[in-house]
Amino acid sequence: METDIALQKKYEKLLPILDEHTARLYLASEAESLGRGGKQRVSRLAKVSRVRIDKGIQELNSPLLEKSDNNRRIRKSGGGRKKLKEINSKLVSALESIVSPHTMGDPMKVLLWTNKSLRNVAKVLNDKGFVISYVTVGDILKSMGFSLQVNKKTEEGGKDPDRNNQFEYINETSISFMEAGQPVISVDCKKKELIGNFKNAGSEWFPKGEAPNVEVYGFIDKELGKAVPYGVYDVAKNDGWVSAGISKDTAAFAVNSIRNWWQEMGREKYPFAAKILITADGGGSNSSRSRLWKRELQVLANELKMEIHVCHFPPGTSKWNKIEHRMFSHITKNWRARPLLSLEIIVNLIANTTTSKGLTINAKADENQYEKGIKVTDEELKEINLTNKDFKGNWNYKITPRT
Repeated sequence: METDIALQKKYEKLLPILDEHTARLYLASEAESLGRGGKQRVSRLAKVSRVRIDKGIQELNSPLLEKSDNNRRIRKSGGGRKKLKEINSKLVSALESIVSPHTMGDPMKVLLWTNKSLRNVAKVLNDKGFVISYVTVGDILKSMGFSLQVNKKTEEGGKDPDRNNQFEYINETSISFMEAGQPVISVDCKKKELIGNFKNAGSEWFPKGEAPNVEVYGFIDKELGKAVPYGVYDVAKNDGWVSAGISKDTAAFAVNSIRNWWQEMGREKYPFAAKILITADGGGSNSSRSRLWKRELQVLANELKMEIHVCHFPPGTSKWNKIEHRMFSHITKNWRARPLLSLEIIVNLIANTTTSKGLTINAKADENQYEKGIKVTDEELKEINLTNKDFKGNWNYKITPRT
């Protein structure tokens, strides 16, 4: 009988070159040939489990065991048919194009959800030439971060009958601009932040007992004031600009932030651009009803000699604007639990915000003083070269430069 050392050497040479099924049968044959105590001995010397040997013995003595390997395929590690989404990137793009215009819910959350049923989505994909079942559609959606959710009551933006049609219009207009190589930017003003040694929400890693101490009360420091971050997010390039103001969130400040984005980033990335599409919410400094917003855009259009197209989101749906969940949310995460002691610190924290998907942000302080309450007269309004679009002209319009 072979010694333990001889058996161990034999197993060390043979097992690495055998596939799983053949190795299991070989070990079972060895255990049976050794007689009493054979399974325990083989398990110890080959460093395999008794369960594996028992399974091999069961297979070895099964009448269904194929004695010939001629018709049995041994698949290498990583073999087999690839997943549909790995084979066909066009499939994933087509799926995204179907669900994206119909995306509902709060995009600040990690999960998104769609209001189209899996069977309907599968039918549309099959009509486009893909062969796919609704089960596979569900698997791909889950891997993309979608989840099936129940209804949640909300009054946000639900009163306007054209709400969903406006989402569709914004999506289609954005796609047409990007396909033509024209910039599409999402703009908004982030929540104003107190400058000073004040509590900032969130938690961060610190040595035990060494978390920074901050003021008990969050009263504004009259000398430091508040920071007013106005952002511009380039939807196609996944980068952005933030002007950190110290004055008021006015239309002049908003448009100047767009101007700064173009001068610092936009014109280099879009040297042949003839027009810009701005997507914005319906209120605040970039309100669809603001005369000053439109007058300032006219000034910018004249400077750039470019058409400026604007699409506003329906009332109460600002969280659907791309900048909110693609840029602002990551800025908030980056400065969590850090007191915003100065405007310089705020600018540096914003500029150093990145994501695994490649987001980059440039930021700069805007120390100009912007006056609130500026009125635009009817005569000045008539001077704006404004054209309302056929669909919801109060939300969708373009401003053409004056020559």
